[in-house]
Amino acid sequence: MAGLYIHIPFCKQACHYCDFHFSTNQSTRRDLIACINRELELQKDYLHQEIINTIYFGGGTPSLLSAEELNKIVESIHSIYKISEQAEITLEANPDDLSEEKLKELRLAGVNRLSIGIQSFNDAILAFFNRAHNSTEAFNSVARARAAGFDNISIDLMYAIPGQSHELWQKNMELALSLHPEHISSYTLTIEEKTAFGQWAKRGKLKGVEEEFAAHEFELLMNTMSTAGYEHYEISNFCKPGYHSKHNSNYWRQQNYLGIGPSAHSYNGVSRQFNVSNNAAYIRLLHENKIPFELETLTPENKINEFIFTTLRTSWGCNLNYLKTHLNYDLIKSQGPYLKNLQEKDLISINDERLLLTHKGKFLADQIASDLFVVS
Repeated sequence: MAGLYIHIPFCKQACHYCDFHFSTNQSTRRDLIACINRELELQKDYLHQEIINTIYFGGGTPSLLSAEELNKIVESIHSIYKISEQAEITLEANPDDLSEEKLKELRLAGVNRLSIGIQSFNDAILAFFNRAHNSTEAFNSVARARAAGFDNISIDLMYAIPGQSHELWQKNMELALSLHPEHISSYTLTIEEKTAFGQWAKRGKLKGVEEEFAAHEFELLMNTMSTAGYEHYEISNFCKPGYHSKHNSNYWRQQNYLGIGPSAHSYNGVSRQFNVSNNAAYIRLLHENKIPFELETLTPENKINEFIFTTLRTSWGCNLNYLKTHLNYDLIKSQGPYLKNLQEKDLISINDERLLLTHKGKFLADQIASDLFVVS
């Protein structure tokens, strides 16, 4: 089983924290959609006829697509690739785009899972982020999606926000849970250099929260989701039983996936491809029937490190036997003293050939993974 990712690089306006590839200039939209369809055709052999079990429309803001644009892409996908009848088809959406008519269009196009970028239920924070919606629209979008028949809804939330108290974060989570989403993705706010927040920070206008503050909000997040019955199946992801994101889980399980569109990434177990992060260059090269990507051939060390990094963040953990039999690497033998130290500090557990982070260890997930990396 493989995954297909489609990057839609357009937004109504720029959120102050976002460093994903997008453009607020939509004048090339029609041409770019045609080029996405062309790339789908040119890349048809990348997955070697594997059955596609997940399709994910990300961005940018895929909910900006018209019914005609979305249907053209969906029709191309079905005409070129083998799609599972039970495929999970996710579309990222902003609350302000989800009208009754839009939701009807999405259902007719085959979308069966929505990822709604709510981020916060506080209007002051939404304005601070430069989001296009308000809290009322956030609530209404979920209600309309339910009425339209969507029974698999994920919502995004952010925490560790300057000016947000722990009490406000707790209230945000309670409001989110009152909507009974099947899935919640929650991320700490990071201030990226090339964003508006990054420029503000450079000028001394904005300062990120302290690590201790962020850690406490992560603690509140884990405790609140656990109490509400949500599985913490990846560092930033929580779900009701049976509602894991199949698409993202494919990433974390090292399944093959093809990325289409400007800035999209692809992976086939041997190499990675990185599409150009420039709409004009992407269109120009596709008009020449060229796929605009850079190729990275994965070294044995790359494969080991990626396996450790992605699996250690999950509830199923890092399979030590897989490392030995498939990647020829014995982590216990190579990192025995360090692993013992982590166990003594109650940061990891090792059970049935699986290395797992404990509750305490989840606070240090990236650091632990980095320390376990093989250096070429």
